[in-house]
Amino acid sequence: MILVWIVLLPLLGIGVTLLCSRLPRSLAALATAIAPLTALGLTLSQAPTVLKHEVIRFVWPWLPDLELNIALRMDGLSLLFMCLVLGIGVLVILYARYYLSSNDSMPRFYSYFLLFMAAMLGIVMADNLVLLWMAWEITSISSFLLISFWWHSTDARKGARMALTVTAAGGLALLAGLLLLGQVAGTYSIHDLLGKGDLIRQSELYPWIAGLILLGAMTKSAQFPFHFWLPQAMAAPTPVSAYLHSATMVKAGIFLLLRFYPVLGGTDLWYSVLSLCGMATLLLGAYFALFQHDIKGLLAYSTLSHLGLIVLLISIGSPVSTVAALFHIINHAIFKASLFMAAGIIDHESGSRDMRKLNGLWKYMPYTATLAMVAALSMAGVPLLNGFLSKEMFFAETLNQSMLGSLSWMIPVLATLAGLLSVAYSLRFIHDVFFNGEPVGLPKTPHEPPRYMKLPVEILVALCLLVGLLPDATVRPILSAASAAVLSEVPDYSLALWHGINLPLVMSLLAMAGGITLYSQRKKLFMFQHQFEAVDAKQEFERGVQRVVSIASQLWSKIENDSLQRYLTLLIVFVLVVLGIGLRELHPLGGDKPLLEVDAVTFAGGLIMMLCAIVTVVLNRSRLLSLLFLSVTGLMVSLTFARFSAPDLALTQLVVEVVSVILLMLALFFLPYRTPKNSTPRHLVRDISLALIAGALIGSLSYAMMTRDISSLSQFYLDHAKTEGGGNNVVNVILVDFRGFDTLGEITVLALAALGIYRLLEYLKLYKPSADATGRRFEYKRDSVILNIVAQGVLPLALLVSVYIFLRGHNEPGGGFIAGLVTACGIMLQYIAHGVQWLKSRLVLRYPLMLGLGVGIASLTGLGSFVFDRPFLTSWFDHFHIPLIGDIELASAMAFDLGVYLTVVGATLMMLANLGKLTTSHRPHDQENL
Repeated sequence: MILVWIVLLPLLGIGVTLLCSRLPRSLAALATAIAPLTALGLTLSQAPTVLKHEVIRFVWPWLPDLELNIALRMDGLSLLFMCLVLGIGVLVILYARYYLSSNDSMPRFYSYFLLFMAAMLGIVMADNLVLLWMAWEITSISSFLLISFWWHSTDARKGARMALTVTAAGGLALLAGLLLLGQVAGTYSIHDLLGKGDLIRQSELYPWIAGLILLGAMTKSAQFPFHFWLPQAMAAPTPVSAYLHSATMVKAGIFLLLRFYPVLGGTDLWYSVLSLCGMATLLLGAYFALFQHDIKGLLAYSTLSHLGLIVLLISIGSPVSTVAALFHIINHAIFKASLFMAAGIIDHESGSRDMRKLNGLWKYMPYTATLAMVAALSMAGVPLLNGFLSKEMFFAETLNQSMLGSLSWMIPVLATLAGLLSVAYSLRFIHDVFFNGEPVGLPKTPHEPPRYMKLPVEILVALCLLVGLLPDATVRPILSAASAAVLSEVPDYSLALWHGINLPLVMSLLAMAGGITLYSQRKKLFMFQHQFEAVDAKQEFERGVQRVVSIASQLWSKIENDSLQRYLTLLIVFVLVVLGIGLRELHPLGGDKPLLEVDAVTFAGGLIMMLCAIVTVVLNRSRLLSLLFLSVTGLMVSLTFARFSAPDLALTQLVVEVVSVILLMLALFFLPYRTPKNSTPRHLVRDISLALIAGALIGSLSYAMMTRDISSLSQFYLDHAKTEGGGNNVVNVILVDFRGFDTLGEITVLALAALGIYRLLEYLKLYKPSADATGRRFEYKRDSVILNIVAQGVLPLALLVSVYIFLRGHNEPGGGFIAGLVTACGIMLQYIAHGVQWLKSRLVLRYPLMLGLGVGIASLTGLGSFVFDRPFLTSWFDHFHIPLIGDIELASAMAFDLGVYLTVVGATLMMLANLGKLTTSHRPHDQENL
């Protein structure tokens, strides 16, 4: 259960930050940090077990037959990322308090931030493929909210849209890959999946699985050719950039590669894709970082380069290269978070991030400059800092690979070139910002930030030094545990500061010397780069979006013409084509099962139903007559259900017909009495043809089904309704037990629809007609003695019948849905007889509250199963003896049915009563033209 609390605490922190919105900003930030800090404490409390290379799991059955469970795991890989997500997250929360201005909404920022944190924790702790994907998509949505936090900025909106488009598209590919992976492995449990690598790699679907999952990982981690979105995300506030680039968003793709390395790794496809993408991203990011004038732009491209470095290490495939990749994940998170925070301090205290203006800040901000320079030197891979150690391991592993066969010597050469560029852009950051003369044209005089704004940077820079000087004491335990979670066996590796004079050291010295030389000749390099036309990824993306929108608009203009007939025609034609193809392959059409004989009553009922349906169509221009015959058609359908032993369906159809007629009468009151003739002869021929074809195909399908013995779940429900559901009414048991989750979804949709209709009608102003079709003016006297007397007698009878139907529903025809409609009809009759105002003063019913209670009771009934360690919506029943009443059966499904009852009553009356309010006296009614 501790694992659940680790994920939930950031979400609970959202409530804390909203409640503390009126507190001073410092107190609000501290209160917000309590939840993730507590989660970090819980994580560390479980660390001793995980560091022994053990796995902590939590599984909460939800839909076990579909293997959809709330399953969490904590192994060494999860622990590493959890510490980064929570540890750096807490520091960013404290840092953001000083960075955000008084005009920025801190509660909104912290809410988005904590949602992002919880989603990232969900990714790294998920032990179920579907759960992992759901958390994956929430990171895309929450990062969109964070990047567009300054929504008034065009750059922020466009950057957020670009990030969401790319990562969400990759998320769809990932979903397909994960589903295929689960099907091939026969399980969606990651714990069980990790031991089936050989089975998956031998599958014919392996190329599709690997390709789709790699596509999801590459888009999220901004690997070439999807690298263009990450620099545009710099429009986000700097605390977001610090978190996104160091511990979360872009690291999610890296985590995915490592999590599925035991399953998908070890093939040529895996290594070739990762090596090509990783090397391209490594070099492109390092090269273009050198030419950025914005500090955050330089850091963004450097992030791309380091992500490419990690992916390239994973692609090498040796055990030590995987350890090196994990080590660099830690080091990069530490120095990159500190660098972004330092960039934010510089921007906050000088008013600019342009390195052409930011010169000589050492004079004005010596303390901040020292912290930033240490972090930058770590990024460059200077000895005695953490970045140097993982860079040395990277260089060593490039020497021990044969990825390109006889051309494998190119890998260490290109790696050295990337290291050289890394030194060059790190030197540019240090020299151009903190030295190089005096500031030029800054909005304000630079100065040191508030004391506690520097504290997160101090902590991270101290870690750069500690890990660099004492790697065995600081990171080896967690590094070994993370390696054990990825590799079958942890290899021998060294984190020593000095390995003697060897080739990796020579590569490091060449990179540092070459970087210094390259930076000293930067003017020539800038002139060379200036020859090429700059490509604005944001503009190119926007052009692509506009092209897609233009094509879609052209296509839509050919389909969309505000004609309901055309829409229905296209839909019906599509259905008929699909149905016709299926029936074409059915030989013969009829089966061996004999049909029932047609007696006189059945024939008469069918004939009346067909004639009324035809008359409804023919008289469609006369709305009232058409509605009358439509209601007769519905009545005959209800009688048909009763005739063929479906009393539940008959009752439901009957009361639905009553409600539908009332609803249509209220709506038709505001419409013309006769519909103008709009159909042309060509349209009539089209519609009649479609109707005949549809009738023929549907009739053929019905005949084919009725003449065949089709195996279904019916017998299962008949056999188990009483023993497992505790009821003799199989239909009701299906609705509240076997398919209770479906019913819960349906009443939730019904409640949402009712609320939507309520909001639409609340401010709608319609003029009601003042005369009938012949010109006779309406009498606005509402009281009708006969109707009043009938309504008063019907209401208690309807309530009594609805209670009876509700209580008997589990064993006899009835249930909450039918009872709710009967109650709604009884109360609706009072509205019709007395008017809204009269009833409103005498019957206080809050329909939105009824909706909430209905859905809430049904949901709580389902959740109650968890108390007894049973799946969601598991029903319970037993027999009791009650004095004066006798033996009686009680089932928990009755509580669920009560929720259905309240929802149906609330939704039906909310829609009908509010539509009826349009005709009350507070609406204008003088409309002489109707």
